[in-house]
Amino acid sequence: MYPREYRYTREHEWIKLEGERATIGITHYAQEQLGDIVFVELPKAGAEFAVLEAFGTVESVKAVSELYSPVSGRVEEVNTSLNENPALLNREPHGAAWLIKIRVKDPSELNSLLTAEQYEAFLESSA
Repeated sequence: MYPREYRYTREHEWIKLEGERATIGITHYAQEQLGDIVFVELPKAGAEFAVLEAFGTVESVKAVSELYSPVSGRVEEVNTSLNENPALLNREPHGAAWLIKIRVKDPSELNSLLTAEQYEAFLESSA
């Protein structure tokens, strides 16, 4: 269920590194726990974030949850389609519903993140 080429956080974000750029989103587990997502607040391009710094929020019918950056970097692109269609996060959390694309400051930070297998084991142990 969780793409093997991604890395994951214990806060339920995923990241896919492609060269010096990375795409960040929330996991299937996160969207499932949130329920129907009704609003997403994301940063503007050019914003910079440190590891685990909040960069936005996701609001569902159940709760509002903060989004945390898995690595440090500068936002280069924001998925503006989520403004019109936040429910896309419920349907395609590991694909079309990515949140932001960033220029990664230190790619070695990904080494401290979970692999798909480790993330799945983390979910099982915290159930």
